[in-house]
Amino acid sequence: MNNEPGFYTEQYHTPEINRKRTYMYMRIDLAAIVSTEAGGQRKDKNMFCPIRLVFAAISVLLVSNVYAQPHESMLLEGKETSTAVVLAHGRGEGPNGKVVGPLCKAINKELGFYTLSLQMPVIPTKDFRAYAPTFPEAYKTIRAAIDYLTNEKGVKRIYMMGYSMGARMTSSFLAKQPHPAVVGFISVGVLKGGGDPLDANENVRHIDLPIVDVFADTTPLDLESAEERKSLASNRYKQIRIRGASHSFQGYDSRLAQEIITWLREQEQR
Repeated sequence: MNNEPGFYTEQYHTPEINRKRTYMYMRIDLAAIVSTEAGGQRKDKNMFCPIRLVFAAISVLLVSNVYAQPHESMLLEGKETSTAVVLAHGRGEGPNGKVVGPLCKAINKELGFYTLSLQMPVIPTKDFRAYAPTFPEAYKTIRAAIDYLTNEKGVKRIYMMGYSMGARMTSSFLAKQPHPAVVGFISVGVLKGGGDPLDANENVRHIDLPIVDVFADTTPLDLESAEERKSLASNRYKQIRIRGASHSFQGYDSRLAQEIITWLREQEQR
């Protein structure tokens, strides 16, 4: 008879499910032997006389949903906080790529927030329009990040950040699939063009959140795109120009981080 508990674990790696269900199966076989005495006295003190044999099989199924950290993402743990920033990199980059890599470290160090930099879809092309079919996969990755932070880390407030292609993807997600845990959008290097879902200039017009829009001014498309968004400026939409910076923001990481950190502090104090 085996009374040892058994464990069975399944790991789902797809971003859509992105959770681990752990099953614990325990079987207890219980035999109860009840003895009696004849005439009020035991016939044999070394011998039990069974009058009823009870066998019970009890199956216990304990199910817990554990949401996994998105595949290949980079997490920096928060410090006694329920706030997080989720970051999405530019085209052909990764979680520790330009702009997002330095930024996630700076935010975590100065504000103590969780920062989760995602691995977004990457395809071998220089044509940004070719990324449009990857957007559903990007949405799944973003949803998985939100589920992970809210369910596993106790996060209540999330700021979404996107740079370049990451800004196209995150702005499209927030315009189409808003989530109550997301309380603000940090857009860096937002570019127009490409139509739906690629046109970040159009996407941001449909996002009902506080937005900080940080742009470079030495790359023509950045400047043109930012000029078209000037009309959105309000107490909930703030544009910040990084003078002298190109689209890569190379050499301006510190300035970029400080502008965004200042905006985050203002939002958290409201």
